[in-house]
Amino acid sequence: MDFELDSTTLRMRERLLAFMDERVHPAEPVFEEQLRGRTDDWDAPPVVAELAAEARRRGLWNLFLPGEHGAGLTNLQYAPLAEITGRSPHLAPPALNCAAPDTGNIELLAQFGTAEQRDRWLLPLLEGRIRSAFAMTEPEVASSDATNIATRIVRDGDDYVVNGRKWFSSGAMNPRCEILIVMGRTDPDAPRHRQQSQILVPRDTPGVTVRRSLRVFGYDDSDHGGHAEIDFVDVRVPATNLLGEPGDGFAMSQARLGPGRIHHCMRLIGMAERALELMCRRVTDRVAFGRPLAEQGVIQEWIAESRVRIEQCRLLVLKTAWLMDTGGNRHAHTEIQAIKIAVPSAVEWILDRAIQAHGAAGVSQDTPLARIWAGARALRLADGPDEVHRRSLARHELRRHRPTSS
Repeated sequence: MDFELDSTTLRMRERLLAFMDERVHPAEPVFEEQLRGRTDDWDAPPVVAELAAEARRRGLWNLFLPGEHGAGLTNLQYAPLAEITGRSPHLAPPALNCAAPDTGNIELLAQFGTAEQRDRWLLPLLEGRIRSAFAMTEPEVASSDATNIATRIVRDGDDYVVNGRKWFSSGAMNPRCEILIVMGRTDPDAPRHRQQSQILVPRDTPGVTVRRSLRVFGYDDSDHGGHAEIDFVDVRVPATNLLGEPGDGFAMSQARLGPGRIHHCMRLIGMAERALELMCRRVTDRVAFGRPLAEQGVIQEWIAESRVRIEQCRLLVLKTAWLMDTGGNRHAHTEIQAIKIAVPSAVEWILDRAIQAHGAAGVSQDTPLARIWAGARALRLADGPDEVHRRSLARHELRRHRPTSS
C-alpha cells in the first residue's frame, strides 16, 4: 500500500485548501448569522449557494464521484480532500456538491438507474439544481436491521402504490428536494434479503405528507436538507420508477451505505484536526492557577492522545480507500465496518476534550465545536449503529477461526 499523494491529489488539495482559506472559513460566521435570522425556510443559508458557485468555477465539484459523471478521482485520491472539507463540515461538503444524502443517491442513480431515470434525476443532482432525500429508516421498527422495513410497495397494473411512514429521511425538508428514494417491501414472502425494493417518488406526489422536521441535539442540519418524518398514503408512481429490479433494495442499500460510510469517516478526521487545532490554541492562551493550561499534565495527555487517535484513524481510512479501489467495496467490507466503529467514537472523544478545554465557550455558539460534536455523535447511529457493525465484524472474525468440518 502506498499512501503518498499523487500529482492529481496534490493539485486538487492545493486548490481546495486555497478555497477553504479564502472563502469557506471566512463564511462560517455568516452561515451562523443567516441561520439565526431564518424563520421557516429549510433551504441552506444563501452563503452556501454563493460558495457553491465559486467552488464550481474553481473546478471543485462532485469530487466524491468516480467515473464519467464525477471528477474521476479514486477513493484514495478523494480521501485527503474529504478530510479537508471536514474542517468545516456544514459549509464545505454542500458547497462542493459532496454532501449527503445527495452523494449516496447520486451513486445509486449512476449505478442502478435506467437511462430515463438518470436523465430525469441524476443530471440535475450532478449540476446542483435540485436536492434529494433517502427514506429508509422507520419510527415503528428497529431500522438498524434493514430487513425490518415495513413500508409496502405494491404493484398495481402499470403503477406501484407506496404506504408507510418514514423518519429521519435526510434531505426531505429542503424546499429544493424534488425526489425521494424510498425503500419498502415488494414481496413479504420472498427470502429475507429479497423482500425489499427501492423506488423513486417525486416529493410532490399526492399522498406524500411531510409531518415534521427532526432535529439532532437541537441542530436542524439544514445545510444537508434537514431530516423529516414523512407519511406515504396510497402514493401512486409509475412502475418505471422502480430502481433496479424487484427485490434488489437491500443489496442496493448496502451498495449505497458502503461509500457513504467512508465519506463520513474521511470528513470526521478533518473535524478532529479542527478540534485539536482549536484546543491547542485555547490552552496556549488561557491561564489557570498561575500557569497556562497547556502546561497542565491532563491537557497535554488530551493533546497527545488526540494526535495518536487521529493518525490511527487516518491510516485505517486510507487502507479502506485503497482496498475499495483495488478490490471493490466487498473486498473492503471488514475495513468499512472497522472505520465506522472506530472513527466516530475517536472523533467524539477528541471533540469532547476540545469542548472541555474551552469551558463554557465550548458548548456555546461562539465556536464550531458544539455543532460539530452533534454531527459526530449522530454518526454513531447513521448508516448503522456501532453495535450492529460490532456484531457483524465479530461474526466475520469468528467464522475465520471455526474448525472446518471433515
